[in-house]
Amino acid sequence: MAVAFTFPGQGSQAVGMGKDLADAFPEARGVFEEVDEALGEKLSKLIWEGPEETLTLTANAQPALMAVSLAAVRALESRGFSLKDKVAYVAGHSLGEYSALAAAGFVSVADAARLLRTRGNAMQAAVPAGEGAMAAIIGLEQADVEAACAEAAQGSVCQIANDNGGGQLVISGAKAAVELAAKLCTEKGAKRALMLQVSAPFHSALMTPAADIMREALAGVAKSSPVVPIVSNVTVTPTSDPDEIARRLVEQVVARVRWRETVEWFGANGVATLYEIGAGKVLSGLARRINRDIATGAIGTAAEVETALAALG
Repeated sequence: MAVAFTFPGQGSQAVGMGKDLADAFPEARGVFEEVDEALGEKLSKLIWEGPEETLTLTANAQPALMAVSLAAVRALESRGFSLKDKVAYVAGHSLGEYSALAAAGFVSVADAARLLRTRGNAMQAAVPAGEGAMAAIIGLEQADVEAACAEAAQGSVCQIANDNGGGQLVISGAKAAVELAAKLCTEKGAKRALMLQVSAPFHSALMTPAADIMREALAGVAKSSPVVPIVSNVTVTPTSDPDEIARRLVEQVVARVRWRETVEWFGANGVATLYEIGAGKVLSGLARRINRDIATGAIGTAAEVETALAALG
């Protein structure tokens, strides 16, 4: 039965992440050095020492999470592991797509770091502070959430940004519209409607300026066919075509992250085990709620590298 590697998105960051990988594997440390050099700053110092509020800034968290994921992959590879031979598919949650694609050789680590710094800055700048918002809606059918968004939008933007599975949907858009939609969702019977502490309305039409910037940024980097197909956030289909991947990464800035469907697709296409590569275990938790028949594992520490190598052979 097949194995897929998944790569986490924003929210999985924590001060100190990846430090024991860098200490245990010179190849992992090399990834952090590559990222530092690409960005012209010591991002690794911020990752390992904080402060947390600076690490959490979108422009820092995105390349930082990619660095930790790639450090884990390089640690595996330093022990003879072959992504191409052992893994059927890769996928990533939002920024995690860049990590997945760097792991599979679509872009270099240095270019992935620069692209994610550009992406983070562009997403932050797309909407003035305080004008956008996001909210998590727990325990309400998707059709009801979509109806609430449509009712609340009234000519502005309010849409589903993340379908995370396990009854969790995230909505995004103009602040007043999202607040009204959250209230409407509660009235429709949602268990919870929680405004999120985020810096911008990600994965909504308000991110169009950022999508335009990413189109230009992606056009300017060298791209190769990934050694493993990626299952796109936007289409929930696997592809190895570099031009299509670049188009999907641009669309992804304004489109819904279809994570529930991605895990369901894995289950329907012979994937028996999902490994979460990098910081945290958010995706593993979501996968267990979406499909209990799929086994999950995490590879984000030196000990987890050893456990995974023993299991993957």
